[in-house]
Amino acid sequence: MFESLSDKLQDIIAKASGQSELTQDNMQDALREIRRALLEADVNLRVVKSFISNIKDRAEGEDVVHGVNPSQQLVKIVHDELVSILGKDASPLDYSGSPNLIMMLGLQGSGKTTSSAKLAVKLKKEGRNPLLVACDIYRPAAITQLKTLGEQTGVTVFSEEGNDVQGIVQNAISYAKENGFNTLILDTAGRLQIDTEMMAELMLIDRVFHPAEKLLVIDSMTGQEAVNVAETFDAQLGITGLVLTKLDGDSRGGAALSIVYCTGKPIKLTGTGEKIEALEDFYPSRMADRILGMGDIVSLVEKAKEVFDEKTALEMEKKMAKAEFSYNDFLKMKSQMKMFGSMDQLLGMLPGLKMSKDDRQMISHEGEKQFKRIEVFIQSMTPEERENPELMSSSRKKRISQGSGIPLHDINIYINQFEQMRKMMKGMSGLKGMMSKMSGKMGNEAAGKLSMHQMMKNMRRFR
Repeated sequence: MFESLSDKLQDIIAKASGQSELTQDNMQDALREIRRALLEADVNLRVVKSFISNIKDRAEGEDVVHGVNPSQQLVKIVHDELVSILGKDASPLDYSGSPNLIMMLGLQGSGKTTSSAKLAVKLKKEGRNPLLVACDIYRPAAITQLKTLGEQTGVTVFSEEGNDVQGIVQNAISYAKENGFNTLILDTAGRLQIDTEMMAELMLIDRVFHPAEKLLVIDSMTGQEAVNVAETFDAQLGITGLVLTKLDGDSRGGAALSIVYCTGKPIKLTGTGEKIEALEDFYPSRMADRILGMGDIVSLVEKAKEVFDEKTALEMEKKMAKAEFSYNDFLKMKSQMKMFGSMDQLLGMLPGLKMSKDDRQMISHEGEKQFKRIEVFIQSMTPEERENPELMSSSRKKRISQGSGIPLHDINIYINQFEQMRKMMKGMSGLKGMMSKMSGKMGNEAAGKLSMHQMMKNMRRFR
């Protein structure tokens, strides 16, 4: 997401280095290029004007802090303005009400029904008991889609025949109270365009049931049109927040940078992939970090906590400490790493990797190819060899090479790299131990970052 804008902003900021202070003269070209980059990213003109004006007011005449060059100061200024435009602080969902009601709004094709199911999965992980309610009585395919998603995710779907949406919601609330559901996600009807009938129905639901959240689902690839849709919905219904979908496919990102400023309503959730788990809380500061190439290590650590089973991690830790880490263990770790998402997404979260989307995709593609090759190499071993790496002999290597179709030279390289990784892991005090030791000095979050960085480093060594 934001790849084009991100690349351009980083290039512009890099050009500001080497100056003794930020002046009107050396800022003029930078501001002109930033303005052009924002417009090319389909950012609303009102937002661009405000953004440039604020940067100019803050940057001009600032003395360079000792030890900090102008480009670093400019990064700070641009970062702060990006955070401000994106909403400053994260805005959590409102779970008030018994049961809690979340009304999902949006036009057809925005990803509203899929986002409803993704939200239900997210709430289940957080310990809530959601109920999906099919309120789109005009499009039978929407009800079928919701039921299918419910079956895939193990979330109950409430639906009824008829054309009384108010009655459906009322009956769903009664059903929820009787069966212990504490959050109702109302998948309301969408249209190809906003019309009076659509708004009247949504306003009726709002005024009768008073949902705690009215979330407008917006396709981020619609660009500036997303702002017009959001402003219309907000004027009629007073939306409480936004869900931006398809951020992984939008290289420009103009909608995300425009919509909060123009509506005054926060982005609460973002869809970043096709997987049912690909719905994330939105943090303005983390998004600003990504745009400016600073990565998003906090989100990476949070993903690690979700992906890695604690019991499995402890078992791995013990094996690492004793240098008993086997090829089977490597396959388990690789399988869990897949749950993070694509390697391209992971690279985008790592700080300090200043590379274009094309470069990341190329590295990701080559890395995935190499991992698959290693997987073939390991699967060509006997079960005994996979569990006991020290058994590897010349004759076994030759047999594995013939069975996998991988040259013996490459087999030797993989084995040597694996042995180096085992030695490194033995030298580690373990993920949990490292976090415990560091917590007193740096805090748990910083320790978590260090542990994750070390683990990623070790994984990259064996490829």
